[in-house]
Amino acid sequence: MPTTEQLSAPKAPTPRVTYRAALMRDASDQAEVFYHAVMQGAASHYELSQRRAWANALPREASAWAARQALYTTLVAVCDGRCVGFLELDIAKGRIETLYVWPSLNGRGIGTTLLIHAERILLEQGVDRVEIEASLVLFDRLLRRGWESLGEQWVERSGESLKRYRLEKRLSAIET
Repeated sequence: MPTTEQLSAPKAPTPRVTYRAALMRDASDQAEVFYHAVMQGAASHYELSQRRAWANALPREASAWAARQALYTTLVAVCDGRCVGFLELDIAKGRIETLYVWPSLNGRGIGTTLLIHAERILLEQGVDRVEIEASLVLFDRLLRRGWESLGEQWVERSGESLKRYRLEKRLSAIET
């Protein structure tokens, strides 16, 4: 039976997610988010052998992800001080390189918010369209957000063929 103290104690607030540019200290979390998003988050869309090949395409080491931060504008979603999602953006090419969210947090708008921030950055840089090569996990969600499919593709990872889609979205600034 709960005590009077337990009944009157305030409930812990739901952890808040904040968004910012990636820092070097986020790199190890990025490696884990990527690995788990592929191995768990994509389980209903890809076979185990495909997910293993995909997950092994990028090292599960902080140094590799820190190096990628130097190549791409990287945005992160942070909860309780930890990166729980990230997006890598190649501004010059108008291209989103990666978008991954911790699997248990899928469907909470984290990926959508990262996309909104990326689109704003591109618009500020004078880019009027953005491209992405999306997995089966992301494809339908992007279509609902106004992206246009440019067709399916197959990519090879360690001898495994993975289906994905090339998509594009025209960007336009909205006055408020």
